[in-house]
Amino acid sequence: MKKIEDRADIEVLVNRFYDKVGRDEKIGFFFNDVAKVDWSQHLPKMYAFWETLLFGQISYKGNPMAVHFPINAEVPIEKDHFAHWLALWTETVEENFTGEMADLAIYKATNIANLMAHKMEVARR
Repeated sequence: MKKIEDRADIEVLVNRFYDKVGRDEKIGFFFNDVAKVDWSQHLPKMYAFWETLLFGQISYKGNPMAVHFPINAEVPIEKDHFAHWLALWTETVEENFTGEMADLAIYKATNIANLMAHKMEVARR
């Protein structure tokens, strides 16, 4: 298995992950039906996002939390949705990569899922 070493590795990871997400019965509808994600625009943002998180390259500009609030207002994004997102992410990382950056990718995703689940719940109150 390979280590996550550069942006090309991030692109492989993100592409494989979102391929799963887009076909997933539990959370795919958020992307395909609710947000109607344009994958040609979304994927490059996610490459930059993960490159920023893992390598400290400030290539991502945006507010991922803010993007999720309108979706959450339309269809609640629950804790179990974030847990499922995290399980798919972890599975994809572990299927494709090993090492410190792979572990960091899972750790960062865990923090993101927990924080976003909390923020979405609070927003619905």
